[in-house]
Amino acid sequence: MMTENAKKYIEKMVTGPEPGLAETDPEFVERFANFTFDEVVNEPAAKLDDRTRFLAIIATLLGCQGLDEFRMMVPAALNFGLKPEEIKEVVYQAVNTLGIGRVYPFLKAVNEILSARGIRLPLQSGTTTSYEDRLQKGNEIQVEIFGEEMKDSWKKAPAETRHIEKWKADNCFGDYFTRKFLSLQDRELCLFCFLAAQGGCEKQMVRQAKANMKIGNDRALLIRVVSQCVPYIGYPRSMNALQCIDEACR
Repeated sequence: MMTENAKKYIEKMVTGPEPGLAETDPEFVERFANFTFDEVVNEPAAKLDDRTRFLAIIATLLGCQGLDEFRMMVPAALNFGLKPEEIKEVVYQAVNTLGIGRVYPFLKAVNEILSARGIRLPLQSGTTTSYEDRLQKGNEIQVEIFGEEMKDSWKKAPAETRHIEKWKADNCFGDYFTRKFLSLQDRELCLFCFLAAQGGCEKQMVRQAKANMKIGNDRALLIRVVSQCVPYIGYPRSMNALQCIDEACR
């Protein structure tokens, strides 16, 4: 039997397991719903505010390419108070980590969901840089996150890869990290979730865990985020993420 807490949470989401699954897979739906929407959500050691939880879930679903579940969770995120601009920014932010080949279906999906809710597109602009200052402002954020050694970092790279290091400053950071609607802490947290969910990026995850902790997303928060995302990416990738957090603290 589904718990009352799980039922109430699903009602607030106004979404949940597809109705047909309750008929074809009732035992699975019961256990999954009770675990995900009661046990995980209400675990004291894993508590997160609704906004942070849904930012992490949306980012995680992008990372693991869970498009069908993403389509279900975006309306839930809106019902729990996330703004359309915030959800769009998570999708935009994912392009640098996952590439447009994997993100494009999610961008289409979120546009369809927002349009179906009567939200006019395009949303208000989030751009804060120009083509003239994006390199400078992007590099300033790199320095803020990683330290003074990142100042003009592309100039120190080998000649054959210097262009990529410059792209990281002007495109990755200058075009995206400078945008409105999500804080730097939000963006770094989403980036950590993208990496954790896609797997095989442990070296980068350690670096991003350190970056998160440097700007205020401490170890306890990262562990709570991973805990809330266990139902969406499973235990192996969640345990890898926890190991990377521990390594980042050494």
